[in-house]
Amino acid sequence: MSLSIRPARPEDAPALGRMGAALVRLHHSYDPARFMAPEEDLESGYRWWLARELKREGAVVLVAEREGAVVGYVYATVEGRDWNALLDAHGELHDIWVDESVRATGVGGLLAEEMVRQLEARGVPRVILKTATRNEAARRLFERLGWRATMVEMTREVEGSEEE
Repeated sequence: MSLSIRPARPEDAPALGRMGAALVRLHHSYDPARFMAPEEDLESGYRWWLARELKREGAVVLVAEREGAVVGYVYATVEGRDWNALLDAHGELHDIWVDESVRATGVGGLLAEEMVRQLEARGVPRVILKTATRNEAARRLFERLGWRATMVEMTREVEGSEEE
């Protein structure tokens, strides 16, 4: 399999929208009360979001490309000190997606490791991420790559609140 990891380009936006929408749907299936509901045209929304992030200083979007097709992506940001989260300057890995056709071939690890290199080159001393508790495959990948659990997010729905 000929694979390359490279910075995302504007022409990758349709693939990014498709993969980002798949990521939203997966998370929503894990916990519909916690994760945003997929909209009718979720692909357009995520395509807009990631295309915007391509232009933003401090945001990094990389894609995995095989034989001219984008088969995965990773999105992260460089963040300053966050008093609310008790974090010094850091990078945050927000999204990683690998198409099913190339899962379990090392693509996710390559994307994550290249993202860490990109963030390290931007001066971050650590990279944090969140992963859904039900996403065991992602958790195993991240642990294998050296991440460790440091926080547990907990969610409670408020009685009488109406979801939009």
